[in-house]
Formats: sequence, structure tokens, C-alpha cells
Amino acid sequence: MLSPVTDSDGAPFWEYAARGELRVQTCGDCGEPRFPPRPCCPYCRSFVSEWRKTEGRGRIWSYVRPHPPLLPDYAALAPYNVVLVELDELPRIRLVGSLVSEAGAALDSVAESRVRIGARVQAVFDPVGGLPQWILERP
Repeated sequence: MLSPVTDSDGAPFWEYAARGELRVQTCGDCGEPRFPPRPCCPYCRSFVSEWRKTEGRGRIWSYVRPHPPLLPDYAALAPYNVVLVELDELPRIRLVGSLVSEAGAALDSVAESRVRIGARVQAVFDPVGGLPQWILERP
């Protein structure tokens, strides 16, 4: 099973994901969302932050289908769809994840022919590892 490499700035993202919540770090002073997580707001330079819950809906902004050579743990699963999703609520925030047919499905469970830029997606969470994944809203 693949698992994320966490640091102190990004650890809350993964803790919320393990609970089935998609949250984005937001500046506690100016309210601007930021991803990836980092200690200082790039807009107002504040070190105060909070984690805003999102609905987890968005659209595919871009995608790639990696093929070997890859890191060994990933090569064994390739090829599969990796999408960059622009969130509806936070259009400047884009999250990377696997496009799957349902939560916990194999990484290659969606045919490449079904992946389209602009396609509507919804966040789901792998029941085993809690990793955020994406499913098509209109399968």
C-alpha cells in the first residue's frame, strides 16, 4: 500500500483525510487558502493558519497517465490516471490524486478514454489508507 510522506506543515491534511475529510490550509488572518501547506501565508506573511473543510467537488484541470520507469512501489501499479483537480469552492487550489471508479478501487479502474479535462469529480477516501482519491460525478 502506498502511503504519504508527511511533514509538520502537511500532517493535518493527512490526519483529516484519514477521517474522510478534505480540508485545505487557510490563513487565519487574511483568510486566503493555500496548498501545498506551508508555515507562512504568501499573501500577508502571517504564521496563523486553520484548516477549512471543503465539499470535495471540482473539475479535472489536467491529468497524466504515468508509465514506468517510476519508483518501484508506483511502477508495480502503472499505468494509472493521476488528475489535477481544481476545487469548486477554492478555484486557485488544485489537488493531485488518483482517478478511480470508487473509493479504494484499483488505481487502473478507470479507462484512460474516460478522462477529460473539465470532467466533474468528487473526492472519496481509500477505506484502507485514507488517501484522497477522485471519482467521476457522471460515471
